Amino acid sequence: MTGGARLVGAVDVVGAKNSVLKLMAAALLAPGDTVVGNLPAISDVAIMRQLLERLGCAVSESQHDSIDRVTITTPEQVQAEAPYELVRKIRGSICVLGPLLARTGRAKVALPGGDAIGSRPLDMHFMGLQRMGADIRTEHGYVVAEAPELRGASIWLDFPSVGATENIMTAAVLAKGTTVIDNAAREPEIVDLCRMLVAMGARIDGIGTSTLEITGVEGLHPTTHDAVPDRIVAGTWAMAALATRGDITVRHANAAHLEIALDKIVQAGGEVEVLADGFRVAIDQRPKSFDVVTLPYPGLATDLQPQAIAALSIADGVAMITENLFEARFMFCDEIARMGADVRTDGHHAVVRGRERLSGAPVRATDIRAGVGLVLAGLVAEGVTEVAEVHHIDRGYVRFEEQLRALGADVERIESASFGG
Repeated sequence: MTGGARLVGAVDVVGAKNSVLKLMAAALLAPGDTVVGNLPAISDVAIMRQLLERLGCAVSESQHDSIDRVTITTPEQVQAEAPYELVRKIRGSICVLGPLLARTGRAKVALPGGDAIGSRPLDMHFMGLQRMGADIRTEHGYVVAEAPELRGASIWLDFPSVGATENIMTAAVLAKGTTVIDNAAREPEIVDLCRMLVAMGARIDGIGTSTLEITGVEGLHPTTHDAVPDRIVAGTWAMAALATRGDITVRHANAAHLEIALDKIVQAGGEVEVLADGFRVAIDQRPKSFDVVTLPYPGLATDLQPQAIAALSIADGVAMITENLFEARFMFCDEIARMGADVRTDGHHAVVRGRERLSGAPVRATDIRAGVGLVLAGLVAEGVTEVAEVHHIDRGYVRFEEQLRALGADVERIESASFGG
């Protein structure tokens, strides 16, 4: 890509990757046809489809009112093993653990792969399921869980883990008795999954709070549910407008899910207009620096940290970034520094001293958000920037380069874009 363009126009946001994968997995809980709408055409969804098919489901995709949908036909008897060759590709695949255990009394799920952003242990997943009566062990790279009968339990999470909350919740909906999850995650994607489960017949109280009370039922039934808009993709476009001094309208998004991120844009001198079906971000001057602290929702999402650093790298002033979730998220800083960004890291902190401009260079994406952050940096760099390993971006963004070109960016995909092996 060649930097220098001011991004102007409108983009559409579809369903959240971090919700859709979990909604698809929840279809395992009920025999019959479950339909998930507002589907993003990303590679992670394709992998989850393959995984569900390996578990015995029939999966078909269609469109309704120009919105992509997936119909998952779940059999009465599902397979209990999620194989390594699929699970290794996306960490979100661990979300089949809870539904499989609830439906079959047994689950064998390969330890997952995904982004290289640091350790994300599964201890809390295991602890919660063990409290409900499951026997869990790891062997030969697999998690093996067995529970002839799951029972309700009181569970305290040391950290509001999204994945642990999801796995415990999807197991609890069919357990005997009542399960209480304290310090549960509150992300919009958790709320989305709760609402789908309730539509399937689950009994869940405290939705949207840090305490979830789930009363198990005998069985669930299929439903049709549209995924919540992807707040991380929406926030990426907001940061893109800030970095390029642009004017972008983000449609089909929920501004309430990005309250802190949009407030940071206002601090930087941008204008934020909340619309009935999204929001608009506009700025016609060099942004001012702002500090970033990543926290579980409703705090600023760690998945927006690289995009924020890209904008801050050309902002006026000095910013302090505190990363509280993933210790390896700052791997991105080594790459953006190749473009002339003044970023210094020390443990969980980084200091960004904004410069007038960056310089195009060959860089490498190490995860989804790092890849997008490097693209944003390339948009404000002099000369040509080549981002390698863009398959990471495809895991979370739909036709990203096409949307950028529609906003005025000079960017193209080169299938052989790689270097250093």
